Amino acid sequence: MGKWAIAVHGGAGIDPNLPVERQEQAKQLLTRCLNLGIAALRSNVSAIDVVELVVRELETDPLFNSGRGSALTENGTVEMEASIMDGMKRRCGAVSGITTVKNPISLARLVMDKSPHSYLAFSGAEDFARKQGVETVDNDYFVTEDNVGMLKLAKEANSILFDYRVPLIGCAGAAVTDSPLQMNGLPISIYAPETVGCVVVDKEGRCAAGTSTGGLMNKMMGRIGDSPLIGAGTYASELCGVSCTGEGEAIIRSTLARDVSAVMEYKGVGLQEAVDYVIKHRLDEGFAGLIAVSNKGEVVCGFNSNGMFRGCATEDGFMEVAMWE
Repeated sequence: MGKWAIAVHGGAGIDPNLPVERQEQAKQLLTRCLNLGIAALRSNVSAIDVVELVVRELETDPLFNSGRGSALTENGTVEMEASIMDGMKRRCGAVSGITTVKNPISLARLVMDKSPHSYLAFSGAEDFARKQGVETVDNDYFVTEDNVGMLKLAKEANSILFDYRVPLIGCAGAAVTDSPLQMNGLPISIYAPETVGCVVVDKEGRCAAGTSTGGLMNKMMGRIGDSPLIGAGTYASELCGVSCTGEGEAIIRSTLARDVSAVMEYKGVGLQEAVDYVIKHRLDEGFAGLIAVSNKGEVVCGFNSNGMFRGCATEDGFMEVAMWE
């Protein structure tokens, strides 16, 4: 029998001016989700079930960017995506373009358990959801007042800037104020809420991972990020479970989650060294973070952004919730 461990995240890259009240709300939510997972693990619930349980809780709370509270598309609607993976047999499920399913992570689980496929998207995923009898709601359920305001800011920026990213040179040739965060090498002018995820190893040494998001604020219709892509935003094997967050395009290019497992497997190193290696060498100029557990009961959080909403706990009694370095 091994030892269990769990980690959760609410996104990498934090507004330095985020109000203290909002910071405390984030910490309270992460703590609540950790305690939910800890209670389940103490009751011998399997790793994959704990991952789904915890991510559902994160999706239901509007604080982070998943489920209710998801970022809005350019049309002011919500298109969500999620993935889940069981490391023992590398079974996985993923969904994209979800507009009515209350908990996308559970639909991803059903794709894994109840379909012959690994990934369903848009109308096909919605049809599958209805056939499976999952809970659905109107798209308005996912839209929050905060995100309507943030979309307005993004669209105002779009009147002179491209896709709420600040170019290095303004329209009149003047330099634009530097931003600490970038996307595809371009500074971001407006902060958006971030992706959520959970990784778990249970007493049997079984690793699992799940990730869920609404994507980028003011994103193009049909845009797919890293979160539903197995090997990029989510990965689990017999060695580890990994969930990523941050600049989706950089995570996709680096197949970040899979790389942690690959470095452990091919270089024969431990979890901490593998996470450190991929964060340092695989992101090029992108900014991202990840949470990971190993089959030995280790838990690691790594990021190269200015911060990451995160929490972790182990069977030995260790528990931490943090935001900054």
